[in-house]
Formats: sequence, structure tokens, C-alpha cells
Amino acid sequence: MALVPYEENSLPALSKLHNATAQFRFANRDLSLSQDWKKLGVAAVVWDAAVVMCVYLELGKLELKGKRVIELGAGTGLVSIVAALLGAHVTVTDRLPALDFLSANVKANLPPDSHDAVVISELTWGEGLERYPAGGFDLVLGADIVYLEDTFASLLRTLLHLCHDTTVVLLSCKIRYERDTHFLRMLEEVFVVEEVHFDQERDIHVYRANKRQPRGEL
Repeated sequence: MALVPYEENSLPALSKLHNATAQFRFANRDLSLSQDWKKLGVAAVVWDAAVVMCVYLELGKLELKGKRVIELGAGTGLVSIVAALLGAHVTVTDRLPALDFLSANVKANLPPDSHDAVVISELTWGEGLERYPAGGFDLVLGADIVYLEDTFASLLRTLLHLCHDTTVVLLSCKIRYERDTHFLRMLEEVFVVEEVHFDQERDIHVYRANKRQPRGEL
């Protein structure tokens, strides 16, 4: 979600983030994602959490075909592209400055007959939520979007607005700081949360969450 340009980092582990493109193969297609670290910062590079989310989606634990899916903080669009290739109708969201870059990646990596299944839309968490149908999505996706503590309350408010009683939320995260676990505790107050996947090599967790039901409905 954050659009923060960074200076060139000399660490080898981060060098791939400065490449102009990143290549992957998902859903039986070769994908090439443009990256632009210097211009858009974290919103314009493919993070490991997005890759792990795509791996998890390909496992088939969730039915995606025909489902109404929304991705928050989509960045380069990799997760939304894979979800669309797996048959979902996807609303792809990020902040306004990232949308042209995001849209170009999505259009370049989806076959023409899939373009109608994807909508690119501006969403700043907690703002203008009336533009999105309350409880209007079957699956909410977020890859590496839990890292700025100032956004936690608005992110949670956004999740509550988008989810109906049986909506599944999938969050792919690297737990870097204590504040990241603080968000998970906030989430657990209103959602039932479980870890459903862990990529040990990349140190990425995938959490599944569903809205808690009022006691009278249990």
C-alpha cells in the first residue's frame, strides 16, 4: 500500500528488487512483471509474500473459479493476475499513484479473453468504502500488506466492510516486527484466524481468516 521510493540497496538479497522485470510461471503461463523501485518504491516490486501467495492459490485449497475476489495493496499485480488465470473475477486495488503501473502489468500478463474478469480500482484503506459493496466479495487477498502500524485500524475496517459472513481472507506475511503480531491480535478480535501455510525458505506465513459470528448465531 505504501508508495515509498528507496535508494539503491547494495545487499545481494535485495538486488532482485531493482531488476526492471521479474519472471514467474503460474497457472501454466509465463509471466513477466515490470518493476520500478526507484519511482514507486515498495509498491512496484514483487515481494516474496506475493510469490508464496500464488503458490498457495495454485495448491487448490480454495475454489477460485467464478468467485468474487478483491486484492488489497496489489502492487505489481502478480497475485491478482494468478487469481484471474485460475478463474476468479478480480477487483485489483492499490493507491492512486500505483494504478497506471499496476494496470499495465495486469493487461500485459492476461490473455485478452480474461481482461473482462479484472477491474482495476483505487482504494486507500478506510476511505471511500461506500464505493465497494458491503460484504461483496468471496475472497480478500493481501500479500505483505501488514507492515505500517498507522494503517492497521483502517485495514481492519476495510476488511470488515468487504467481507460477508463466509468470506475468506488470505494474508501472506513475513513477520518482521512485534507490531506485525499486534495486527494479527487485532484481527483475531473480530475474525477467526489460522495459519494455513508456511514457506520455511522464504519465512512467509499465510493466514486464513473468517468473520467471527455473533454468539447468538453459533
